[in-house]
Amino acid sequence: MSTTNTSGRRKTAVARIYLAAGNGDITVNGKDYKEYFPTLPLQYIVTQSLLVAESLANFDIKVNVQGGGVKGQAEAVRLAIAKALVELDPEVKPALRAKGLMTRDDRMVERKKPGRRKARRRFQFSKR
Repeated sequence: MSTTNTSGRRKTAVARIYLAAGNGDITVNGKDYKEYFPTLPLQYIVTQSLLVAESLANFDIKVNVQGGGVKGQAEAVRLAIAKALVELDPEVKPALRAKGLMTRDDRMVERKKPGRRKARRRFQFSKR
């Protein structure tokens, strides 16, 4: 199997991954993914695409991720891994799509508008 490079995005987080045949090592920004994402739900999100494709121990993955928070970063990594797996083996795409792992979640934070305290929240009205 050859190596493949893909990227995934979520909110303001961008993940670039390098996937190669190996024994299941996942490195995120130079650290083991269990150290970078310390909680079990985040670790599950990162490995979810590999679990669905039943190839957890088949690939070594090197991830560069930046921007956003830890949850957005984990979901960006998940999308990038799913895209890379489909690039290598198109037969896993229906299983990944059924779990919703092939769709980029494009929800972004709404921008702050002028004359408002936040995007939609107004300043407090004072009658007197």
